[in-house]
Amino acid sequence: MALIKQIRQRTGLAIGVIAGGLILFLLGGDLLSPNSSLLNSNQNIVGEIAGEEITYEEYVAKVEEFRIAFQQRTGRAPSEVEMFTVREQAWQAMIVDKVFKEEYEKLGLTISPAELVDMVQGKNIVPELRQQLVNPQTGQFDKSQLIQFLQSLETADPAQQAFWAQQEQLFADSRLRIKYDNLLATSEYATSAEAKLEYKSANTIADASILFVPYYAVSDSSVKISDAELQAYLKKNQAKFKTGNSANLEYVSFSIRPSKEDSAEVISRINQLTEQLRTAENDSVFVNRNSDFRPAFYTFRPGDEFPAELTSNVDEMVEGETYGPFVTSSSTYISFKVSDKYNGTPRMSASHILFSTEGMDEAARAQVKIQAEEVLAELKNGGDFALAARQYGQDGTAQNGGDLGWFAKDEFVEAFSNATYARSSTGLIPNLVETEYGYHIIDVTSLPKSEYTKIAVLQLELIASDATRNEAFRNADAFAAESGNRNEFTENATDKGYRILQANNVDAGARNLNNLQNAREIIRWAFAEASQGEVSPVFELDNAYIVTSLVSKKEEGEAKLEDVREQVKGQVMNEKKAEIIKKALDGKATLEEMKAVYPQAASLNEVPDLKLSSSVIPGIGFAPKAVGAIFGISEGKITQPISEDVGVIVGRLNNLTPAAEIGDYTSYQASLTQNAAQRTSYQVMMALQDLANVKDYRYKFF
Repeated sequence: MALIKQIRQRTGLAIGVIAGGLILFLLGGDLLSPNSSLLNSNQNIVGEIAGEEITYEEYVAKVEEFRIAFQQRTGRAPSEVEMFTVREQAWQAMIVDKVFKEEYEKLGLTISPAELVDMVQGKNIVPELRQQLVNPQTGQFDKSQLIQFLQSLETADPAQQAFWAQQEQLFADSRLRIKYDNLLATSEYATSAEAKLEYKSANTIADASILFVPYYAVSDSSVKISDAELQAYLKKNQAKFKTGNSANLEYVSFSIRPSKEDSAEVISRINQLTEQLRTAENDSVFVNRNSDFRPAFYTFRPGDEFPAELTSNVDEMVEGETYGPFVTSSSTYISFKVSDKYNGTPRMSASHILFSTEGMDEAARAQVKIQAEEVLAELKNGGDFALAARQYGQDGTAQNGGDLGWFAKDEFVEAFSNATYARSSTGLIPNLVETEYGYHIIDVTSLPKSEYTKIAVLQLELIASDATRNEAFRNADAFAAESGNRNEFTENATDKGYRILQANNVDAGARNLNNLQNAREIIRWAFAEASQGEVSPVFELDNAYIVTSLVSKKEEGEAKLEDVREQVKGQVMNEKKAEIIKKALDGKATLEEMKAVYPQAASLNEVPDLKLSSSVIPGIGFAPKAVGAIFGISEGKITQPISEDVGVIVGRLNNLTPAAEIGDYTSYQASLTQNAAQRTSYQVMMALQDLANVKDYRYKFF
């Protein structure tokens, strides 16, 4: 809805932006057509959340809400790639709603009507509205626009009123989540004993000598592993290997990228058109008629960036000259003509720091002025303007170092414009500038410029011709028709010299197949339609036709050995190698003697500043057990050999420097409490979702 200037014309855009922001907070093409056979057989369950089945219709309705929000926010329908994100947001929103609703009810958390009114028009207006209702000249929240918008709702059409009601519900949901998160955060507390331990862990330092024997010191061939050992390990460590729905595929790709002939044709055409552009009587008409991209005629104001392909190839742009063709990084050929240069409305650039005085009485304004003058004095003495803007600025430009960009004189209030346009040199204006918004410290970064440039841009995209695409499809279609099963797929590919590519452990919800983008239809076919060994029809992707064969697929649940054999084998082999290494080191009294057992592979390093709080040993890697063991022995002693993921480690403690006692541990206590509070919300959300036992069957439909 129109929240900035033309309210009614911009209704959808602004409120859509708000909705998008709230959706992302709550989470922490067209609707895709369902598989009709599934729906017709009443198998229309797309998932389960907290034991409640989610129907296809329920999910589609939620997706439609998010699709409309996207369209309202951007002013266009989402692409198929963007629809994937829309569907994910809708699904996550359903999880959040069902998981947290019960928690809110248990705790008695609510949003009263009076609280909601305060959130959208009272003293505590939600940030999502404040961010949208910004005066473009000051970068500050403008409540008058909000009042105008709310008044317009009385005569708005029912659809707009309903949409606003939906946004109010989002505001309420957002506030409930904030209350819940704050409740969790404020429940965290670190004791003084924990603070003291944290301090000692961070400041106790060991001087250690560390022997490291990597697992490759023992050859794979010297380790014998039976299937029974693999099965036993998998049974004991099933949680490490629990699988989701996944599939193994093989496929052949038939490229539909431009051929040499296609490239030669485009080059010839761009050269011809560039020559015609040189003598064209009406440049804008010519490029808009012949360029593959619109618009093709631009006016660049002072401060606007010219196309990189032009500035990187041309040192000085001369009026009437044509430049190119050049090749861009996106496989297009581009030429430019500088159609006109003329003097227009001057524009300049500056940065500012605003000390707001809106709504203040004279006494308060005087105090603000004193602060502004103090900051100005610091800047005159060489202070960093951008840093000061981030620290003191009170408008939307503060986070960008106060940068206002390029502007014309009439785009700002008179006092501000007069002060900036009166300058004859760049740099800091020595006095404060007062406007109706407050006191400004201004840094002029560029003096007024008035040269405008009109440029005609001719672009031709290098794409595969119809002949190239047709030839690729004929080959792919013939191959698919001749390959009735996986064996024939392999034989035909080998006979014709086609390369067979593998895609293993493809997730049921994946969008890509290896480096093939937007391959969702292939993956959906594999999970919803195909049986093992079946060969697919031809799928058309952006740059290739694909024919694939389903090698195997596995359902969600406990892993089977055949599915994770290599991963399990690697773990078991490391365990066996660790035992071999430990046995070889047994009886050796010093680290030097131990190193001599594996003179080529082992390393012995000095670590003079190892901290108790560390989990990584420099030069070795993640080794928390070894670090703990080193701090657990007396000076001069060595640890037992310790198995880590990277290899076997033995440490000697040469010297221990305990942390000095301090009188106050409150800073460590506060830090522990704050860190725990920041983690709690996420951890609780993950725990609730886990307890909700979410099951996702959407891959069967989308």
